[in-house]
Amino acid sequence: MKFNTQLIHGGISFDETTGDVSVPIHMASTFKQHKIGESKYEYSRSGNPTREAVEKLIADLEEGASGFAFASGSAAISTIFTLFSSGDHIVVGNDVYGGTFRLIDSVLKRQGLTFTIVDTRDLEAVENAIQNNTKAIYFETPTNPLLRITDIQAVAKIAADHHLLSIVDNTFASPYIQKPIVLGADIVVHSASKYLGGHSDLIAGLVVTKTAELGQKIGYLQNAIGAILAPQESWLLQRGIKTLALRMQRHQSNAQTIFDYLNAHPQVARVYFPGDPNNSDYALAKKQMHGFGAMISFELQAGLNAEAFVENLKVITLAESLGALESLIEVPAKMTHGAIPRDVRIATGIQDELIRLSVGIEDIDDLIADLDQSFDQLSH
Repeated sequence: MKFNTQLIHGGISFDETTGDVSVPIHMASTFKQHKIGESKYEYSRSGNPTREAVEKLIADLEEGASGFAFASGSAAISTIFTLFSSGDHIVVGNDVYGGTFRLIDSVLKRQGLTFTIVDTRDLEAVENAIQNNTKAIYFETPTNPLLRITDIQAVAKIAADHHLLSIVDNTFASPYIQKPIVLGADIVVHSASKYLGGHSDLIAGLVVTKTAELGQKIGYLQNAIGAILAPQESWLLQRGIKTLALRMQRHQSNAQTIFDYLNAHPQVARVYFPGDPNNSDYALAKKQMHGFGAMISFELQAGLNAEAFVENLKVITLAESLGALESLIEVPAKMTHGAIPRDVRIATGIQDELIRLSVGIEDIDDLIADLDQSFDQLSH
């Protein structure tokens, strides 16, 4: 079955009992047992038919063995990290979502985990960061917010050679663009609130494992911790996933046009986009991605006010999040990455003037006109 068909018919796509082509929202907290221990579902924290449908769907789409749905992307990431014990060491990419950095720096370190932060594009640096107690390599690609590209296959091989887990945050790409498990990764995680949900109407996280054995471990932790996705959100997420291909085609078309516009604009100092032929990551992006996505970050020329620019937009919405039908824009230093100390941000390359744009599916002429009027205001 081709990917675009899997979006509609993958996982559990209809109700076996009634024939509903939209999986029903099963709001039950518990389920009748005809005999003790003889029932498919017992309690909705442990398993729910609506949640199971979206879990099986994401496993199919990522070509993994097992899928799991969580109350948020942060809940999914937190649950993954509970695979590890006090004293374990993890190599982490140096350009990750601010909430992931906050979790590591403020919570996981307190619990005895240790971390080495490296640019995972540098394979030698990844190798050198591995210690006797290292258990995993965790990274995003493309990264948030600088859109850097890591060679998933190469890092997964390093991890496998050292008997480590390779964990990839695939939020910015979605399985429409890349499939880390196919490239060798052990675990894929998504903030499903973004491209998979696609409509700014739910908070969710998804995890997919390469093997059933690893899936059993994640499943145990999902049930033990209990940060599960509720039935209504599970239904909304499955519905959103069905249109992923159609949305991504328009997202990417618009993003390419806006990249060309920003790249030529005299008030823009630098543009970050995997589809930039002058980007050092361009060849790798072409190799491992099906398209370049719809996230663009850019820096204004020195002396221009990034906050004024985003606040003056009329069509593009100033808001945290990404991957939605509507175009969303933000200033990472003040918003999504505000939890990262400024010196760490600057060292990573996240300047105060950096703007992150999630390109939506609006008419491209309206988006360009909106950018134009905001740039014009900066000139006066």
